[in-house]
Amino acid sequence: MRNEHSNDFELTGNRISKYQEEGYLLFPSFLNKSEVHECKQRVDNYIEKAVPEIPGTEVFYEDKNDNASLKQLQRMHEHDPWFHDLFNGKPKQLAQELLGTDVITKNLQYFNKPPKTGNATPPHQDGYYFKLDPPKALTMWLALNDADEENGCVRYVKGSHLKGMREHALTGTLGFSQGISDYGNEDDRLNEMPTPASEGDLIAHDSLTIHFAGKNLSNDRPRKALGFIFYSSDAKENSLEINKYQEELKGQQRGKT
Repeated sequence: MRNEHSNDFELTGNRISKYQEEGYLLFPSFLNKSEVHECKQRVDNYIEKAVPEIPGTEVFYEDKNDNASLKQLQRMHEHDPWFHDLFNGKPKQLAQELLGTDVITKNLQYFNKPPKTGNATPPHQDGYYFKLDPPKALTMWLALNDADEENGCVRYVKGSHLKGMREHALTGTLGFSQGISDYGNEDDRLNEMPTPASEGDLIAHDSLTIHFAGKNLSNDRPRKALGFIFYSSDAKENSLEINKYQEELKGQQRGKT
Protein backbone atom coordinates (compact mmCIF):
# COMPACT_ATOMS: atom_id res chain seq x y z
CA MET A 1 0.00 0.00 0.00
CA ARG A 2 1.21 3.49 -0.79
CA ASN A 3 1.59 5.90 2.10
CA GLU A 4 -0.40 8.51 0.15
CA HIS A 5 -4.17 8.17 0.45
CA SER A 6 -6.97 9.81 -1.46
CA ASN A 7 -8.90 10.65 1.73
CA ASP A 8 -6.65 12.74 3.97
CA PHE A 9 -7.67 12.85 7.62
CA GLU A 10 -8.83 16.20 8.88
CA LEU A 11 -7.10 17.15 12.13
CA THR A 12 -7.75 20.75 13.12
CA GLY A 13 -6.99 22.29 16.48
CA ASN A 14 -10.65 21.85 17.44
CA ARG A 15 -10.52 18.14 16.67
CA ILE A 16 -7.33 17.69 18.70
CA SER A 17 -9.06 19.49 21.60
CA LYS A 18 -12.07 17.18 21.23
CA TYR A 19 -9.77 14.15 21.35
CA GLN A 20 -8.03 15.47 24.44
CA GLU A 21 -11.34 16.19 26.19
CA GLU A 22 -13.27 13.05 25.26
CA GLY A 23 -10.46 10.52 24.92
CA TYR A 24 -11.42 9.21 21.48
CA LEU A 25 -12.06 10.52 17.97
CA LEU A 26 -13.69 9.08 14.84
CA PHE A 27 -12.12 9.63 11.40
CA PRO A 28 -14.67 8.74 8.69
CA SER A 29 -13.32 7.23 5.44
CA PHE A 30 -9.76 6.99 6.71
CA LEU A 31 -9.35 4.40 3.95
CA ASN A 32 -11.36 4.61 0.75
CA LYS A 33 -13.25 1.66 -0.73
CA SER A 34 -10.41 0.40 -2.92
CA GLU A 35 -7.95 0.62 -0.01
CA VAL A 36 -10.33 -1.30 2.26
CA HIS A 37 -10.74 -3.94 -0.45
CA GLU A 38 -6.97 -4.35 -0.75
CA CYS A 39 -6.62 -4.47 3.03
CA LYS A 40 -9.18 -7.28 3.28
CA GLN A 41 -7.38 -9.23 0.56
CA ARG A 42 -4.06 -8.80 2.39
CA VAL A 43 -5.63 -10.00 5.64
CA ASP A 44 -7.06 -13.09 3.93
CA ASN A 45 -3.68 -13.81 2.36
CA TYR A 46 -1.96 -13.36 5.73
CA ILE A 47 -4.38 -15.78 7.39
CA GLU A 48 -3.83 -18.36 4.65
CA LYS A 49 -0.05 -18.12 4.31
CA ALA A 50 1.47 -16.51 7.40
CA VAL A 51 -0.71 -17.79 10.26
CA PRO A 52 0.36 -21.45 9.88
CA GLU A 53 4.01 -20.34 10.23
CA ILE A 54 3.86 -17.85 13.12
CA PRO A 55 3.96 -18.64 16.86
CA GLY A 56 0.69 -19.88 18.34
CA THR A 57 0.99 -17.21 21.03
CA GLU A 58 0.12 -14.64 18.35
CA VAL A 59 -3.03 -16.41 17.11
CA PHE A 60 -6.29 -16.66 19.09
CA TYR A 61 -9.42 -18.65 18.26
CA GLU A 62 -12.78 -18.70 20.03
CA ASP A 63 -12.61 -22.47 19.44
CA LYS A 64 -9.16 -23.93 18.75
CA ASN A 65 -10.76 -26.70 16.69
CA ASP A 66 -12.58 -24.29 14.40
CA ASN A 67 -10.46 -22.15 12.06
CA ALA A 68 -13.55 -20.08 11.21
CA SER A 69 -13.59 -18.83 14.83
CA LEU A 70 -10.33 -16.87 14.45
CA LYS A 71 -10.56 -14.03 16.96
CA GLN A 72 -7.27 -12.14 17.07
CA LEU A 73 -3.81 -11.87 15.49
CA GLN A 74 -0.83 -10.09 17.03
CA ARG A 75 2.23 -8.28 15.57
CA MET A 76 1.28 -8.68 11.93
CA HIS A 77 3.79 -6.00 10.92
CA GLU A 78 6.64 -8.27 12.04
CA HIS A 79 5.65 -11.05 9.64
CA ASP A 80 4.48 -9.22 6.52
CA PRO A 81 6.16 -6.17 4.88
CA TRP A 82 2.84 -4.88 3.53
CA PHE A 83 1.46 -4.49 7.04
CA HIS A 84 4.78 -2.99 8.17
CA ASP A 85 4.40 -0.30 5.51
CA LEU A 86 0.74 0.28 6.39
CA PHE A 87 1.61 0.67 10.08
CA ASN A 88 4.35 3.20 9.36
CA GLY A 89 2.28 5.23 6.91
CA LYS A 90 -0.79 7.34 7.56
CA PRO A 91 -1.69 5.81 10.96
CA LYS A 92 1.75 6.70 12.34
CA GLN A 93 1.44 10.24 11.00
CA LEU A 94 -1.92 10.63 12.74
CA ALA A 95 -0.54 9.19 16.00
CA GLN A 96 2.24 11.76 16.00
CA GLU A 97 -0.29 14.54 15.49
CA LEU A 98 -2.54 13.35 18.31
CA LEU A 99 0.23 12.65 20.82
CA GLY A 100 2.31 15.66 19.86
CA THR A 101 5.54 13.61 19.88
CA ASP A 102 7.46 11.09 17.85
CA VAL A 103 5.96 7.64 18.32
CA ILE A 104 7.02 4.01 18.60
CA THR A 105 5.07 1.52 16.45
CA LYS A 106 4.29 -1.19 19.00
CA ASN A 107 1.67 -3.58 17.62
CA LEU A 108 -0.54 -4.15 14.59
CA GLN A 109 -3.42 -6.47 15.41
CA TYR A 110 -6.38 -8.11 13.70
CA PHE A 111 -9.71 -8.43 15.52
CA ASN A 112 -12.72 -10.49 14.51
CA LYS A 113 -16.12 -11.07 16.10
CA PRO A 114 -17.67 -13.86 14.01
CA PRO A 115 -21.49 -13.86 13.69
CA LYS A 116 -23.25 -15.61 16.60
CA THR A 117 -19.96 -16.73 18.21
CA GLY A 118 -18.10 -13.42 18.67
CA ASN A 119 -18.00 -12.82 22.42
CA ALA A 120 -18.15 -9.51 24.27
CA THR A 121 -14.98 -7.52 24.99
CA PRO A 122 -14.91 -6.50 28.68
CA PRO A 123 -14.51 -2.86 29.80
CA HIS A 124 -10.79 -2.12 30.06
CA GLN A 125 -8.05 0.46 29.62
CA ASP A 126 -5.24 -0.44 27.22
CA GLY A 127 -2.75 1.38 29.42
CA TYR A 128 -3.22 -1.28 32.09
CA TYR A 129 -1.48 -3.73 29.76
CA PHE A 130 1.14 -1.27 28.50
CA LYS A 131 2.72 -0.32 31.88
CA LEU A 132 4.14 2.98 30.61
CA ASP A 133 5.56 5.92 32.54
CA PRO A 134 4.06 8.35 31.71
CA PRO A 135 1.05 6.53 30.16
CA LYS A 136 1.29 8.40 26.84
CA ALA A 137 0.05 6.05 24.13
CA LEU A 138 -2.93 5.50 21.89
CA THR A 139 -4.73 2.76 20.02
CA MET A 140 -6.43 2.99 16.63
CA TRP A 141 -9.29 0.78 15.51
CA LEU A 142 -9.85 0.52 11.74
CA ALA A 143 -13.18 -0.97 10.65
CA LEU A 144 -13.01 -3.56 7.87
CA ASN A 145 -16.78 -4.11 8.07
CA ASP A 146 -19.64 -1.88 9.07
CA ALA A 147 -19.95 -2.06 12.85
CA ASP A 148 -23.01 -1.17 14.92
CA GLU A 149 -24.61 -2.25 18.17
CA GLU A 150 -25.97 -5.47 16.64
CA ASN A 151 -22.59 -6.87 15.61
CA GLY A 152 -20.50 -5.39 18.41
CA CYS A 153 -19.28 -1.86 17.71
CA VAL A 154 -16.82 -0.30 20.17
CA ARG A 155 -18.30 1.62 23.10
CA TYR A 156 -16.31 4.36 24.84
CA VAL A 157 -16.67 6.06 28.20
CA LYS A 158 -16.27 9.72 27.31
CA GLY A 159 -13.71 11.56 29.42
CA SER A 160 -12.63 8.46 31.36
CA HIS A 161 -8.99 8.95 30.36
CA LEU A 162 -8.88 12.03 32.61
CA LYS A 163 -9.81 10.04 35.73
CA GLY A 164 -6.78 7.76 36.06
CA MET A 165 -6.26 4.02 35.96
CA ARG A 166 -9.05 1.81 37.31
CA GLU A 167 -8.65 -1.50 39.12
CA HIS A 168 -8.53 -4.48 36.75
CA ALA A 169 -9.09 -8.18 37.41
CA LEU A 170 -9.00 -11.47 35.51
CA THR A 171 -11.87 -11.76 33.03
CA GLY A 172 -11.50 -15.20 31.46
CA THR A 173 -11.91 -13.57 28.04
CA LEU A 174 -9.36 -14.79 25.51
CA GLY A 175 -7.21 -11.91 24.25
CA PHE A 176 -8.53 -9.54 26.93
CA SER A 177 -7.37 -11.18 30.14
CA GLN A 178 -7.98 -8.16 32.37
CA GLY A 179 -11.06 -5.97 32.72
CA ILE A 180 -12.22 -3.21 35.05
CA SER A 181 -13.44 -4.97 38.18
CA ASP A 182 -15.84 -2.25 39.40
CA TYR A 183 -17.20 -1.05 36.06
CA GLY A 184 -20.78 0.21 35.90
CA ASN A 185 -21.14 3.12 38.30
CA GLU A 186 -23.42 6.04 37.49
CA ASP A 187 -20.63 8.06 35.90
CA ASP A 188 -19.62 5.11 33.69
CA ARG A 189 -23.15 4.56 32.43
CA LEU A 190 -23.85 8.25 31.93
CA ASN A 191 -20.83 8.64 29.65
CA GLU A 192 -21.08 5.38 27.66
CA MET A 193 -20.99 6.17 23.97
CA PRO A 194 -21.65 3.46 21.34
CA THR A 195 -19.53 4.38 18.33
CA PRO A 196 -20.81 2.83 15.09
CA ALA A 197 -18.31 2.81 12.23
CA SER A 198 -18.53 2.15 8.51
CA GLU A 199 -15.85 0.12 6.78
CA GLY A 200 -12.80 2.30 6.25
CA ASP A 201 -13.56 4.48 9.29
CA LEU A 202 -10.90 4.74 11.98
CA ILE A 203 -11.29 5.51 15.70
CA ALA A 204 -8.32 6.65 17.80
CA HIS A 205 -8.43 6.48 21.59
CA ASP A 206 -6.18 7.36 24.50
CA SER A 207 -4.51 4.50 26.40
CA LEU A 208 -6.55 5.38 29.51
CA THR A 209 -9.93 5.65 27.79
CA ILE A 210 -12.31 2.94 29.01
CA HIS A 211 -13.83 0.99 26.14
CA PHE A 212 -15.57 -2.30 25.46
CA ALA A 213 -17.77 -4.02 22.88
CA GLY A 214 -20.79 -6.29 22.97
CA LYS A 215 -21.22 -9.70 21.40
CA ASN A 216 -21.85 -10.10 17.69
CA LEU A 217 -25.57 -10.84 17.82
CA SER A 218 -26.07 -10.83 14.05
CA ASN A 219 -26.73 -13.96 12.02
CA ASP A 220 -24.37 -13.29 9.15
CA ARG A 221 -22.45 -10.03 9.67
CA PRO A 222 -18.76 -10.30 10.57
CA ARG A 223 -17.10 -7.53 12.54
CA LYS A 224 -13.47 -7.39 11.46
CA ALA A 225 -10.97 -4.66 12.22
CA LEU A 226 -7.29 -3.80 12.43
CA GLY A 227 -5.77 -2.29 15.55
CA PHE A 228 -2.67 -0.08 15.71
CA ILE A 229 -0.84 0.62 18.98
CA PHE A 230 1.55 3.56 19.26
CA TYR A 231 3.63 4.60 22.27
CA SER A 232 4.88 8.15 22.66
CA SER A 233 8.67 8.37 22.43
CA ASP A 234 8.43 10.17 25.80
CA ALA A 235 7.00 7.07 27.49
CA LYS A 236 9.12 4.29 28.95
CA GLU A 237 8.05 0.73 29.66
CA ASN A 238 8.24 -0.11 33.36
CA SER A 239 9.95 -3.51 33.29
CA LEU A 240 9.30 -4.13 36.99
CA GLU A 241 5.56 -3.53 36.55
CA ILE A 242 5.49 -5.68 33.41
CA ASN A 243 7.18 -8.57 35.21
CA LYS A 244 4.90 -8.13 38.21
CA TYR A 245 1.84 -8.17 35.97
CA GLN A 246 3.00 -11.31 34.18
CA GLU A 247 3.55 -13.11 37.50
CA GLU A 248 0.16 -11.99 38.81
CA LEU A 249 -1.50 -13.16 35.62
CA LYS A 250 0.13 -16.58 35.88
CA GLY A 251 -1.01 -16.85 39.49
CA GLN A 252 -4.57 -15.86 38.62
CA GLN A 253 -4.68 -18.39 35.79
CA ARG A 254 -3.33 -21.14 38.05
CA GLY A 255 -6.01 -20.27 40.57
CA LYS A 256 -8.72 -20.80 37.98
CA THR A 257 -7.53 -24.26 36.96
